[in-house]
Amino acid sequence: MVTIAGALAIWLVVMVTVGATASPRQSAPASAKPAPAQAAQAAAPASGYVGEETCLTCHEDQKQSYQESPHGRAKDPRSPAANRGCESCHGPGQAHVDGGGDKTKIKNPKSMAPRDVSATCTTCHNRSSHDNWAGGKHDSRNLTCTTCHSVHAAKSEKAHLKTETVQETCVQCHRKEVNKVHKSSHMPVREGKLECTTCHNPHGSQNVKMLREGNSIVEACTSCHTEKRGPFLWEHAAVREGCTTCHDPHGTNNERMLVAKVPMLCQRCHVHSRHPATIYDATTLLQKNNRIVGRGCVNCHSQIHGSNHPTSGKVFVR
Repeated sequence: MVTIAGALAIWLVVMVTVGATASPRQSAPASAKPAPAQAAQAAAPASGYVGEETCLTCHEDQKQSYQESPHGRAKDPRSPAANRGCESCHGPGQAHVDGGGDKTKIKNPKSMAPRDVSATCTTCHNRSSHDNWAGGKHDSRNLTCTTCHSVHAAKSEKAHLKTETVQETCVQCHRKEVNKVHKSSHMPVREGKLECTTCHNPHGSQNVKMLREGNSIVEACTSCHTEKRGPFLWEHAAVREGCTTCHDPHGTNNERMLVAKVPMLCQRCHVHSRHPATIYDATTLLQKNNRIVGRGCVNCHSQIHGSNHPTSGKVFVR
């Protein structure tokens, strides 16, 4: 005869067995929903970051200009707005917020060392065109990316500059060179056909003039003026020395951007002309003769950049 106590013992064994063999699908709902504390922890930002919306509660005045700039385009995966927002450049803002807006608790370009400012920018702007920035001419003079570029409110979308044109940016330091484009013979910069950056790379290059093409002035100039490149059978020594021996690439008041008028320019090197007799006198000009001044050397010596003529090319006549 089964007692009541025995029946209860059998029933407990059966229930424990059934519970142990229940399918995972049946037991899953008990652990599928995380605890509220776990959900909050998963949604919380990384340590020290407060989020862009927190920044804009105080910096509301910069919101519109920032969101209209390339940096504020949230749909562009490369932009700060698509990543950490303001904190992509300024670093974690929790200490700054906790300090009531203490400027020493956040990365502020105005108080950072120039190298650190540029290092922040080149974290993203790391294309090959910026490879020569470190140690370059501008970097060595403690200029930074923000010297020319604006992060929050650029006036030029093309290069994100603080000014509307490249020339307006360059003239702030290179006033002498930029003002030369207003001379009578000049590169078509003020006409908008060329810019300073057509020839120069402001982010640095492998040469002292920060030239964009080649490693010398001759290579830079002949990248466009290919007919002057050569090689020639007869080469003009002045050309080998560099185009700027005779020309000023930024502009002059002489034709063809020459640094002086043709007769005087030629006589800087050709003091003793050894020129044959002319209609001006019947004697051979074997020594220095100032009467050459005012005569046009290039009327006859037209191939002054070099010639391939086997005989007349020696004196650059043909």
